[in-house]
Amino acid sequence: MAVNKKTSAPIRFRNLHAPDPTGYMRLTTEETRKTFLIDDLFQPDELAMVYYDVDRAIVGTAVPVDAPVALESRKELASKYFTERRELGVINVGGPGLIDVNGQNQKMGTKDMLYIGRGNEQVVFHSDSPKNPAAFYFVSYPAHTAYPVRPASKAKAEPARLGSKETANERTIYKCIQPSIMPTCQLVMGFTELATGSVWNTMPVHTHDRRSEIYMYFDIPAEAVVFHCVGRPEETRHVVVRNRQIAVSPSWSIHCGVGTSNYTFVWAMGGENQEFSDMDAVPMSRLA
Repeated sequence: MAVNKKTSAPIRFRNLHAPDPTGYMRLTTEETRKTFLIDDLFQPDELAMVYYDVDRAIVGTAVPVDAPVALESRKELASKYFTERRELGVINVGGPGLIDVNGQNQKMGTKDMLYIGRGNEQVVFHSDSPKNPAAFYFVSYPAHTAYPVRPASKAKAEPARLGSKETANERTIYKCIQPSIMPTCQLVMGFTELATGSVWNTMPVHTHDRRSEIYMYFDIPAEAVVFHCVGRPEETRHVVVRNRQIAVSPSWSIHCGVGTSNYTFVWAMGGENQEFSDMDAVPMSRLA
């Protein structure tokens, strides 16, 4: 484990490779979890990152408790600093904090988002109080040009209310980082809140043939879980997801879930385009 030179915080970095559409069918339960689930992030005073080979995404967290945590590059990225050729979206799912971007402090309340474009050499995560630390979650994709740093609060997002109580999927989708709000290279990001009594997300299901998607589940009660479905429509699998765990979806895989309670999840996409509605619907009759 490396050490963050700017803040002395440990840096944990590993690679995650997606399975092919046929090989995943032979995976055991544990192998399926290791392939589709990231369950070891959100560690105090640590910069933790996973490099996902689909669309060259990076998923990471920073939870500054006793000291700030700086966003650092790694030799695997072959860059002088993290955003030299990358953009990222950050959401705070913990207590109040701020992000120092090149000397400009961006305050981050719970469920506030921030877009950080290419070329910002200094990015440092802070908590207002160690007793109620911020918990920063970020998703990053390669960027071809530089766009300005922009806050993306829940209040300024574009909400879309979908589903119903009768189908147990009444939910509000908050589109925070997307073309109609701010320019980005390929990142699209937001979060979905399920209403009390609703448990299903992303149903009917779909795939994204031109991009990948990453879910981070949070606001899951300690005694609750979410069963997140993956795989081809005709050969589905599931992984059990708990609070602040991440499910990754290659372009050929469905992604949906059902919980034992309502919950919230962050969705992030990158790839060929930024059209939120660009998805390949799957008839319910195909699911198996």
